[in-house]
Amino acid sequence: MNESSRRRPVTIKDLASQLGIHPSTVSRVLHSEAEVARGAASAETARRVRELARKLEYYPHPQAAGLRTGRTSLLGAIVPRLSDLVLAMMYEGVEEAAAELNYSAFVMNSRDDPGEQRRKTEIMLARRVDGLIFGDAHLDGTLMPELDRRGIPFVLMNRRLDGFPSATCDDILGGELVADHLWEKGHRQVAVAAGEAYASTGVDRTSGFVNRWRGLGGDIEPGAVVWSGFDTAGGSQAVETILQTARVMPTAVFAVNDFAAIGAMGALRSRGLTVGQDIAVVGFNDTPIAAQLPIPLSSVRSPMLEIGKAAVQLLRKVLNRESTDSVRLKPDLQVRESSG
Repeated sequence: MNESSRRRPVTIKDLASQLGIHPSTVSRVLHSEAEVARGAASAETARRVRELARKLEYYPHPQAAGLRTGRTSLLGAIVPRLSDLVLAMMYEGVEEAAAELNYSAFVMNSRDDPGEQRRKTEIMLARRVDGLIFGDAHLDGTLMPELDRRGIPFVLMNRRLDGFPSATCDDILGGELVADHLWEKGHRQVAVAAGEAYASTGVDRTSGFVNRWRGLGGDIEPGAVVWSGFDTAGGSQAVETILQTARVMPTAVFAVNDFAAIGAMGALRSRGLTVGQDIAVVGFNDTPIAAQLPIPLSSVRSPMLEIGKAAVQLLRKVLNRESTDSVRLKPDLQVRESSG
């Protein structure tokens, strides 16, 4: 064992002793976000404290800091499943922003099951997280109002829920962008693989598309909007249902998620249709795979990393009891061969 590994950790008392000042002064300087801790020390003393702390490699003890402040500097995130690339990229943003604020973050999967969501929430609260970020809110869920009544700090990410602060893409605008694009391309018969009806992402993207389409003078055939899973199986099933029930064959399909769009493309190919020629397909999120498909997929680009970062900034405001407004980040449409 080398000398550095045997060395006793430097304490606040060690710093105070070397500087000839009271340990409480050192503590207030090192645990203040301001350059000079109010009422704690002069600017010169604060500079000397921080300089010596860096030189001696002083690190605050997390448990001791938690006891002093009542906080653990730990954030918990719950998402439907981290295997979903969209949620994984958002969580990367959560981790980056948390680290910049000297927080640690950890994530659990709920599989979009309300019972599992509740169970994982209680596990996180038992670990004394300072706050929670939910990426799996259900429009008809009861957990968020309950947590609010309990005074537990939390924000939403990816999905919104009226009455609670959230960081999301402007999903309604994203749907409108797709409607404008398909209308300009001359399509008049369209269908939608709308996602899950309990998720604001599916509801808002679909309503944005449908309302703009009707505003442009178009019509949506009965049965042309099908609620489905956000995965490839959901997109495939939605298209099969549309093709079986639509009175008029659509010339374009909007899938509210890239993976559902990939499933839709597979179902269309199995029917002998060529995407981009016989029928247009547009997805949502613009995941990295979209541009790499054999027929590159047109998709609404959602700022996934930035959404995760914005969620952490929102949660920081909640923890500091500051005024919070939900954040809606602007999407843009990437047109490729599947609809171009």
